[in-house]
Amino acid sequence: MASTFNIIRLNKSTQTISDLAGLIIETVANGGSVSFMHPLAREEASAFWESSLDAAARGERVILGIYDGTVLAGTVTLLLQCPPNQPHRAEIAKLMTRVQYRGKGIARALMVAAEQLAVEQGRTLLTLDTATDGGASGLYEGLGFQAAGEIPGYALKPHGGLTGTIIYWKQIG
Repeated sequence: MASTFNIIRLNKSTQTISDLAGLIIETVANGGSVSFMHPLAREEASAFWESSLDAAARGERVILGIYDGTVLAGTVTLLLQCPPNQPHRAEIAKLMTRVQYRGKGIARALMVAAEQLAVEQGRTLLTLDTATDGGASGLYEGLGFQAAGEIPGYALKPHGGLTGTIIYWKQIG
């Protein structure tokens, strides 16, 4: 199904910031553990994405979006800026899919595209983390990621209460 969608690299524009802000607000409101608490103010969400898109313009990350027409159905960020002793590594962050698009292959398509970009950038290792409660462990394991371990009580859930996080890795390229 995701093959009918359009995956693109996102660049900074007022519309892109608005689309991304709406997506992260929806994700947090629905319990997604993506570093923010509910309710997430549009100004805070917009400032986050503006900063992230500035980092993308500097080549420190790539932000991908998948569109259904003019609707941003999902996004993922590939973090490329790593310490000097880790030029072979990239990190997956902020994988989000709009609620009405879940179960349609959006997240999987975004992850495959991010992995391909990482390989093109000469990376041989991908890492990521996901919440123990309500995270995307099944997706990541289905894509060949290996769990390195779990850290209990790592972060607050968007509506309160602690959740653990699972650290994943995958050799690529």
